[in-house]
Amino acid sequence: MAMKKLLLASLLFSGSVTAEQFVVDDIQFEGLQRVSIGAALLAMPVRVGDSISDKDVAEIIKSLFSTGNFENVRVFRDGDDLVIKVIERPTIASISFSGNSAIKEEMLEENLSASGLRVGEALDRTKLSNIEQGLEDFYYSVGKYNALVNTVITPLPRNRADVKFVFTEGVSAAIRQINFIGNEVFPDEELISNFKLRADVPWWNFLANENYQKQALAGDLEALRSFYLNRGYLKFRIESTNVSISPDKKGVYITLNIDEGEPYTVSDVVFRGGKDSSQYEELVTFKDGEVYNGARVTALEDAIKKTLGEQGYAYPQVSTIPEFNDEAKTVVLNVNVDPGKRVYVRNIRFSGNQTTRDEVLRREMRQMEGSWLNAKSVETSKERLNRLGFFETVDVRTTRVPGTDDQVDVEYVVKETNSGSVNFGVGYGTESGLSFQAGIQQDNFAGTGNRFGINAMINSYQKNLTLDYRDPYWTLDGISLGGKIFYNEFEASDANIVDYTDKSYGTSLTWGFPFDELNYFDFSLGYTHRQIENLGGYYQIEKFLDSMGDSVTDDGGLVVDDFDWSVSWTRNNLNRGFFPTAGNYQRASFTMTIPGSDTQYFKMQYDARQYIPLTESHEFSLMLRGRLGYGNGYGSNGEDDYLLPFYENFYAGGFSTLRGFRSNTAGPKAVYDQGAGNNPGLVGSNDSVGGNATALASVELIFPTPFVSADWRNSIRTSVFVDAASVWDTEYDLEGARVISGQEYIYDYSDPMNYRASYGAALQWRSPMGPLVFSVAKPIKSFEGDDEEFFTFTIGRTF
Repeated sequence: MAMKKLLLASLLFSGSVTAEQFVVDDIQFEGLQRVSIGAALLAMPVRVGDSISDKDVAEIIKSLFSTGNFENVRVFRDGDDLVIKVIERPTIASISFSGNSAIKEEMLEENLSASGLRVGEALDRTKLSNIEQGLEDFYYSVGKYNALVNTVITPLPRNRADVKFVFTEGVSAAIRQINFIGNEVFPDEELISNFKLRADVPWWNFLANENYQKQALAGDLEALRSFYLNRGYLKFRIESTNVSISPDKKGVYITLNIDEGEPYTVSDVVFRGGKDSSQYEELVTFKDGEVYNGARVTALEDAIKKTLGEQGYAYPQVSTIPEFNDEAKTVVLNVNVDPGKRVYVRNIRFSGNQTTRDEVLRREMRQMEGSWLNAKSVETSKERLNRLGFFETVDVRTTRVPGTDDQVDVEYVVKETNSGSVNFGVGYGTESGLSFQAGIQQDNFAGTGNRFGINAMINSYQKNLTLDYRDPYWTLDGISLGGKIFYNEFEASDANIVDYTDKSYGTSLTWGFPFDELNYFDFSLGYTHRQIENLGGYYQIEKFLDSMGDSVTDDGGLVVDDFDWSVSWTRNNLNRGFFPTAGNYQRASFTMTIPGSDTQYFKMQYDARQYIPLTESHEFSLMLRGRLGYGNGYGSNGEDDYLLPFYENFYAGGFSTLRGFRSNTAGPKAVYDQGAGNNPGLVGSNDSVGGNATALASVELIFPTPFVSADWRNSIRTSVFVDAASVWDTEYDLEGARVISGQEYIYDYSDPMNYRASYGAALQWRSPMGPLVFSVAKPIKSFEGDDEEFFTFTIGRTF
């Protein structure tokens, strides 16, 4: 054996001395466990019968190490036999993590797997060391300079090992100072105002960050360049960026050495390339002699690309080259335009629609197959799919057709969501207790895009059965046709309204007419029969009953048959049909009974919602919501003017109008007249009667739901809000009358300034059974007789 080792040393370390060559008679391995002999032999460059030298021995060792299966390889000669002794690398039995909070385990597992470190593979200590260094570099990039990453390897039987990554993250280094050197025109305060990284972050600036991050600094430097370019300083330069760390590694000092240069004005804009430069000249937003503005130049380039994109040039190249006149401090902008080839659409495909039929998506398309690719039409088609409300996400991509340079395929990838709802609602209030409602609504019935609903609602105050159906494409031009049949029993006192019972049934037919991509008009005709009983004798209803004549029954009830018509206008510019984050929604409606109906009245309402994204990613958005409503009677029965029927009054309170207040309780109350002659005596009550006019407003800040992964962001929404609402009665005229009792409930119900307000938080979840909304709210301003409701829970409706 000693001779074998000496011979090995001679083969491996002889230097310029050449060992004796020999022909391999046999190859033997010692130490193999997991690796088979066949796999080991295949990895070797030497076979039985080959003549080998010291150079071949080095190649053998190198080849076996390159397989990644061995920690040690030694080669021996035993006569004419080659003996290879190996120590295999242990197999990874498990991988675990400890102490990591800045990096999620899922991300770590993905990165380790991509690096080849996974359970069942051989343990490569060199690769492990590189991974440790890479993780520490990541922590340094986010300002955690005290971070350490250590790997603990625990040997196990059968040549296995557990691998545990132990993280010591420490705290992020805070920015203690940002200094500028070389700025003479703009002070430090104005320059630092463009930075997200700040040394002193005010409490209200939730977008700023006092912890150092390498990527954030790069973004701030880009913002600094844009600041100067937008003010004409084309030759602005950041000459150096010095980031120094305090000895305790908890503080960072940033010093920027800049050269501002001088401002330049635009003397001319010259277009080169393209077929018709006149169409580009109309897009220029600055005049000759104006100070150069980088944002405007970028906007001009984007506008040119957009114009060409709408003409079928899918891949235009637009670049602006400034030509300087340093003496006059002017610049000529040479805009080079290369439209490229006009591109046509071969096919439009859809994927992800398991339920929704292909024709439902295809009829929303504004980009046609066989025509040139229009970027605006492609995007408009995407927006129309989003507004359907059938999909959680809609993505579009264009791919070139292989073998051609002027054709593309357009594919819309959708992720379907539950477009129906089980309209089951549960509410809880400090005084109202629990209430329930139920129903089924399907907005994409059997994947046809048609709406079909059967709502059988039974709760403490209402029994309702409604069947409705709507075909949004009754004609190919997008004219819709729909209708409904309903039966309803309503007990007002159980709905927090002054007592009466209302049994009604009726039907309606509705036609819809699209005006353009955003505007839509509806026209409907309807019939309603009502039988109302148990009417109270309060002041507001007496005025209405005086005008009803024969419709009043002998027992003081009311029976009416009304025919009505209505028209509505809807403008929908929201970016999504569900959980929008940007855009505007408006709806105005007008309803009027046909002359000759038992009640003659009109009612109109305007609703608006505006979503304003506060961040580029739309994670933070501001929603502004408002409503205006008014109704009244028209004509007279010869003696008394008709009024808005009490059952058509507006109310406030509850989820859809004013959170923090019990449903329908915020507004005018019933006033009973118990006087005689010309000296009426009023008795106030806390019975809600509503009014013929309303106004409400809401401000809602939408923010990312804490502790929720990105996969759920499109299904869950959280917000904080402030609601305000006012309901008043323009026909109320008892101001100054004598009050016998209930003074605390009586005020001027005709004054619209008697508003209520509340604040709170809400969570909305698009669950498999339909939208769920939870909210908690507290009144800011209320009146005597208003009922508060701290918590509400509703299924089937969202804002």
